[in-house]
Amino acid sequence: MNVNETGVCVIVAAFNAQDTVGRAVQSALAQDQVREVIVVDDASHDDTAHRARQQDDGSGRLAVVTMAENSGPAAARNAAIERSTSPLVCTLDADDYFLPTRMSQLLVAADFGAWDLIADDILIVPEDQKNSGFSVVNATPPAPCKTLDLESFVRGNISDPRRPRDELGFLKPIIKRRFLQQHGLRYDERLRLGEDYALYTRALIAGARFGLANACGYIAIERRNSISARHSAGDLEKIVAFDDECLANKPSLSRPERTAFAAHRMATQEKYDYRTVLDRKRDRGLFAALALLATRPASIPYIAGETIRAKARSVRGDKAPQPGFRFLIGMPGTSLSLSGDQ
Repeated sequence: MNVNETGVCVIVAAFNAQDTVGRAVQSALAQDQVREVIVVDDASHDDTAHRARQQDDGSGRLAVVTMAENSGPAAARNAAIERSTSPLVCTLDADDYFLPTRMSQLLVAADFGAWDLIADDILIVPEDQKNSGFSVVNATPPAPCKTLDLESFVRGNISDPRRPRDELGFLKPIIKRRFLQQHGLRYDERLRLGEDYALYTRALIAGARFGLANACGYIAIERRNSISARHSAGDLEKIVAFDDECLANKPSLSRPERTAFAAHRMATQEKYDYRTVLDRKRDRGLFAALALLATRPASIPYIAGETIRAKARSVRGDKAPQPGFRFLIGMPGTSLSLSGDQ
């Protein structure tokens, strides 16, 4: 595959990521198909930019941009897209990394002419096991790519509180720049949570062909203090508003698609209600929180369940068992080979 035709720009939006950004950048530069790696330091307070520059391999492919003020991951990624010139773009979170052949395997797995976005299943690694050695093993021949349509993608973003970081919005596809340009698509800078979900949803509404392959080597480190784990009520409220926009402005949506958006909106609304009740209790006390809860009866079962789970986690404390390695989707024909600590 000719890198001049399929050269990839890897975008790394980083904020206070000095401990992990080096490995992320190094893993991206190690991919033969990568033409550019653009790190956008979102006004970090630590040594993130310097740690990223330390990974420069002399190939001229690495650029590190520093934002004047913290603007969120969507704005940082958009800044990188505007700077890049490669025909393909993909994101890499600053605390994640690629296995050595992730990009080549993904591009080979896909007949890229058939897709506008192509993603692989993600291997999720608990933070306390981040230095374990492993490889992803796929059946031979590899399974054909699946197609993600709008309904299945939206439904795949309804989270299960018993299994964190389980939504399809965590996928990190390679995206054709031409498709983004044709449809005027960029990350929604109003969102600091769910910006991937919004971009992929808008792409699917615009007619994108979204392919999904077996795991090729995107490694996601699951951290308790990640942005997705400590979202605010305001973050959730903006996702609810995004779903409302999709429902209101797209009358051409099919009935199943509209039903999927309504279900996703309801699930996000429950999380928003839970967060606002907690904030009310913190700011004004228990009785004020109970008064607010009484105005949101539809969310009471969810809030009760979350409260019980939170109490259980508190009782267990730091000794609570952490989940092991797992795939985001768990597509058939993929397994994990452990090789001990690195």
